[in-house]
Amino acid sequence: MAELLSVRRIWDHAPHNAFTDLLWSHDAWWCTCREAGEHGHVPAAIRILRSPDGDRWSSVAELTEPDVDLRDPKLSIMPDGRLMLLTCANFIDRRGRYLTRSPRVSFSADGQSWSSPAKCLAEDHWLWRVTWHDGVGYSVSKLGIGDNPRRGFLYRTVDGLEWDFVTEFLLPDDTWTASETTVRILTDGDMVALIRPDWIGVSPPPYEDWSFTRIGESLGGPNFIVLPGDRMWACARGRGADGRAATVLSRMTRHSYAPDLVLPSGGDTSYAGMVWRENLLWLSYYSSHEDHASIYLAQLRLD
Repeated sequence: MAELLSVRRIWDHAPHNAFTDLLWSHDAWWCTCREAGEHGHVPAAIRILRSPDGDRWSSVAELTEPDVDLRDPKLSIMPDGRLMLLTCANFIDRRGRYLTRSPRVSFSADGQSWSSPAKCLAEDHWLWRVTWHDGVGYSVSKLGIGDNPRRGFLYRTVDGLEWDFVTEFLLPDDTWTASETTVRILTDGDMVALIRPDWIGVSPPPYEDWSFTRIGESLGGPNFIVLPGDRMWACARGRGADGRAATVLSRMTRHSYAPDLVLPSGGDTSYAGMVWRENLLWLSYYSSHEDHASIYLAQLRLD
């Protein structure tokens, strides 16, 4: 069972603050989010926040492209110790209508000075989150707009710029709904994927032979972490007791998903960053339950 120890709002400077990720590195906390006028496709910036202790937060960087909607920033630590930020550039016309998109990647040695976002992969791809293992980064790109069809492709990289195709996620029963995906690797080398809207996938190395389980929950912005003993905890947008949208922490195995705790949240919400540190789960997310969409940081004890 999860126990919520604390939660506080850490950032709300834009009209809409959303799509978070969280990292501990260089003896500090790093949180990133998208800042924009609204949830939909409008010009947007990526904000990077730093905190020495999780209480005091300050902005240290902003990444932008003129007239581009940058979305879903994700942080990771590269094998050489640099920080990497993966995001997606969505191009829109003057009326705010979506045109196309392509992934972007930036690098930093200190978390404060970042390289200009560089394009990677082809247009219409969206690399969502990278997980590093034995010097290789793995990420799933979602391809396709709308609910169906969507396709998911697993890629690998050693430098964050050049990505090699591994396999396509072929879901059972001719299903074409693969979308936002987080992958992690267990101690036996198996890769586990948590896939929006409602799938868990598992594959042994070299991650080309996947089996999929459909779960009884609809997920938005899925993330999960692997704790000692291969215990898995996940966080995504789900439903609270009242049936409304909420950010929900869940237990997870290779084949199951069980909601455990609803975080203080509602409305436009979810997209969590998760870090296990000093035997506590630190979790960033966004929510609009108090007023406008803002960034929150929670601490939880897990059994």
